[in-house]
Amino acid sequence: MMVMTAKLNLKKILMILAAAAAVILSLILLMGGGETEPTAAPAVSGNDARVQFLRDNGWEAAEAPTESSRVKVPGQTSQIYERYNNLQKSQGYDLSKYAGKKVMRYVYELRNYPGATAPVYATLLVYKDQIIGGDITDTGVDGKIRGFQQTKAEKAAQKPAASAPTQAPTEAAAAETDAAVRQ
Repeated sequence: MMVMTAKLNLKKILMILAAAAAVILSLILLMGGGETEPTAAPAVSGNDARVQFLRDNGWEAAEAPTESSRVKVPGQTSQIYERYNNLQKSQGYDLSKYAGKKVMRYVYELRNYPGATAPVYATLLVYKDQIIGGDITDTGVDGKIRGFQQTKAEKAAQKPAASAPTQAPTEAAAAETDAAVRQ
């Protein structure tokens, strides 16, 4: 029978453990430590920044939100949520990263939606001063929910919409958004 022995030096063991800890720490820092990744959207730490975000996307928004509330992104998905999240993904956002988290919902009336016959609203979903999603909702009879970005044709066709009384989106127009983010 053969017996092997190894002479271990405490200094060498500590050096190996320190190197392993440094590698693990580097990996954690590079991968973000499991925190939610920020989106490509700019930080929006206040109302002026949110309004500027809408301007940067070609929209003229009211200076103050018509509504602001804290909503919870659902932890369990539904068909409505999946449709809404597909819209978000088409804009570079993904609400599934925020499942179960409470976010702020800001609604602004838009003044320059092309061909608007009823109020049009921009909804911004904000988590830790970062836009994580949202939409543009046309509350007209044939209105649609769409992403933030305007096409070149829309930018060219912009005319100020007829002034309508400022009010929050109607239940019918906002139902899809609310169903997707409220619990």
